[in-house]
Amino acid sequence: MNKINYQKELDKVIEQVKRDGVTPTLLLHVCCAPCSSYCLEYLSEYFNIIVFYYNPNISYKEEYEYRLSEEKRLISEMKFKNPVRIIESRYDPNEFFGVAKGLENEPEGGNRCFECFKLRLNESCKKAKEIGADYITTTLTISPLKNAQILNEIGSACAENHGVNWLFSDFKKREGYKRSITLSKEYNLYRQNYCGCIFSKQQAEFRENKNDNPD
Repeated sequence: MNKINYQKELDKVIEQVKRDGVTPTLLLHVCCAPCSSYCLEYLSEYFNIIVFYYNPNISYKEEYEYRLSEEKRLISEMKFKNPVRIIESRYDPNEFFGVAKGLENEPEGGNRCFECFKLRLNESCKKAKEIGADYITTTLTISPLKNAQILNEIGSACAENHGVNWLFSDFKKREGYKRSITLSKEYNLYRQNYCGCIFSKQQAEFRENKNDNPD
């Protein structure tokens, strides 16, 4: 099976947008401000963006609210060619723990993460359908620790189920992740050291302790 180049798929849509001369609406699921920084800078050239913040996987309400406040601050401070606004969804960690049940001991990047992706992207596709967005995608593909193929497969399946258009992406490409680091420094964004859930937090703490106390 040939591996799909998701950046080229995104390029095709952008070229069509340019030819059409009409600015479509994109619902962009975001996980945090640092990851969204490059995505917003890049995509706002071609789309009216509705940022959708739905992350019940984030452990501890204080962490959730801090990441949300940083996202709002970033949107208020960045300059965009086209409008960007944010929709905050509900915060109910039980939704995440429900899909993670029985997968608590899975390694980071395993089946527990896949179920988390399904949860968040399915809700995002529902919202895209509800508001009539032309496209939907997620910032999650910018992370070097996340599998873009899996994310696009899950996202496109959810989008098809809800009758919306999935925008394929791999925002790591063309040094997108590197640019997000630069933008995070420029806007002094809070950069967390774990994805969001209590399990990823525990694994991050284990790695840090191991590095501090090598054998």
